Amino acid sequence: MKKIVLLPLVLLLFLSPKYTKAQSTTIVNPILTGFYPDPSIVKVDTDYYLINSTFSYFPGIPVMHSKDLKNWKQVGNVIHRPSQMDFMGERMTRGLFAPAISYYKGIFYVSCTDIDNMGNFVVTATDPVGPWSDPVQLPEVRGIDPSIYFDKENDKAYILYNSDAPDNKPLYSGHRTIRMYEFDYKNLKVVGEETQLVNGGVDISQKPVWIEGPHIWKRNGWYYLYAAEGGTSVNHSEVVFRSKSPKGPYVAYENNPILTQRHLPEDRENPITSTGHAQFVEGPDGKTYSIFLAVRPYEGDYYNTGRETFIAPIEWKNDWPHFDLGGEEVKYAYEGDYKEILQEGALPQSGNFEYTLDLKKGLDPSMLFMRTVDSSSFSISKKHGLVLKLKPETIAEYGNPSFVGKRQQHLYSRAETEMQFRAQSESEKAGLVAFQNEEHFYFLALSQKEGQRVIQLYKSNPDGGEMEELAAVPLKGQNDEIKLAIESKGDVYSFQYSINGKDWQLVKDDVDAKFLSTKEAGGFIGCLYGMYATSSGEKANNSASFEYLKYTGNDPVFRD
Repeated sequence: MKKIVLLPLVLLLFLSPKYTKAQSTTIVNPILTGFYPDPSIVKVDTDYYLINSTFSYFPGIPVMHSKDLKNWKQVGNVIHRPSQMDFMGERMTRGLFAPAISYYKGIFYVSCTDIDNMGNFVVTATDPVGPWSDPVQLPEVRGIDPSIYFDKENDKAYILYNSDAPDNKPLYSGHRTIRMYEFDYKNLKVVGEETQLVNGGVDISQKPVWIEGPHIWKRNGWYYLYAAEGGTSVNHSEVVFRSKSPKGPYVAYENNPILTQRHLPEDRENPITSTGHAQFVEGPDGKTYSIFLAVRPYEGDYYNTGRETFIAPIEWKNDWPHFDLGGEEVKYAYEGDYKEILQEGALPQSGNFEYTLDLKKGLDPSMLFMRTVDSSSFSISKKHGLVLKLKPETIAEYGNPSFVGKRQQHLYSRAETEMQFRAQSESEKAGLVAFQNEEHFYFLALSQKEGQRVIQLYKSNPDGGEMEELAAVPLKGQNDEIKLAIESKGDVYSFQYSINGKDWQLVKDDVDAKFLSTKEAGGFIGCLYGMYATSSGEKANNSASFEYLKYTGNDPVFRD
């Protein structure tokens, strides 16, 4: 007869689900690697939706979905049809600035700034996947970075934003204000008079610059107005004010800024810099977290991956928010006391990863065109993949070239494709491009030179002249198929090709990556790896096909 063992009551209680420790999730920073700047987030029930700036790329404003703040899947784009807007004639670093997403009574709202044309606008949707409405212009909202705050207890809405100095008379360069209107969310228009909430920043006597990206968070009867200050570079920060009324007056926190990395040594290992443009959100564990932008330079302030989306926990002390960084530096990982929830079909977004996009099956929603989408210029072939018609437009101009790109998401990365193309003249070129902006790119092109088939590596001319040929490799044989690859290694790029699909040959190594850095190129965007086909200003009846795009990211900080 078997003995029956009775566990002690204490052990039984310990094994009970009520008394067991919650499952822990390691959230790896950045949560969105690569060019995902100006993040905004909203929680709806147990779902999170996050959006970012896209400037003059199309489609605009990706919509990311998550259940755990770690695993993100792109489910749509806010600006997803040309009839909403396009960015023709604009530089890539213009277009859409700093969108904000909110939700109230079954409707999603995105407010944003079309910096050179429409100004501030709002769009709505009942499903964040889309479709999203046509933009409704907000002419009274003069400035940038509008966000809508819903005071649910009072059924009121407010729109707040960065605007000019009082009476449009700045006391110094970068002198701005935060202002607000009451917002009629049913009719999508402002009502009443404009209210100034912040003048200059935390302490105007210190001449604070570029107060922007404002949001309001309500807790324990306080309205917290928090915003970026210092400009979106190495002096970036996040500051906070509070009031008992949404319209103020707001008092600055004596321990501002609540987030910055500008005081840390530049030569620290694996630095994360330029932190700011934050937004708070309640996590799955009921605690407060904040998403924000930051960058990962490979040297000094040099980075090619653009401004990325990070996360950190928030701790509340004496009714003020504190970033709980675990020290002075933003960490590459934080623990959340809740269960991780994976999403089927999601491309990886954090840490080191690789994936292959089978272009025979279509385009991933994360892939980007320049300024608009021209459905007549490309097609999807089940045999050949993405077929790009050669267009006269080039990526050095402000039009809509035959280009489809994917973000460079790591300092150490590789983009590879297999393509089929045969140039019919020296003006016809197709291949892979590492693109920062119209004046700063490298083009690995399959083309023709002196009647011979060649692979050429070009460097753009920042002064607007002809591209500079850095290398040319003659090709032998009649095979139209060829593989091309671009590899980033911190401050250099490598350009390669393969004829047999196995053995890779070097076109050129150790090509200056700083030429494509934000510091050298200027602007607010990050690098893309793009598939590109052009006839260089001439008419053509030719096309290039791309079977797949394989991406591999392998940054040292994420290696075991």
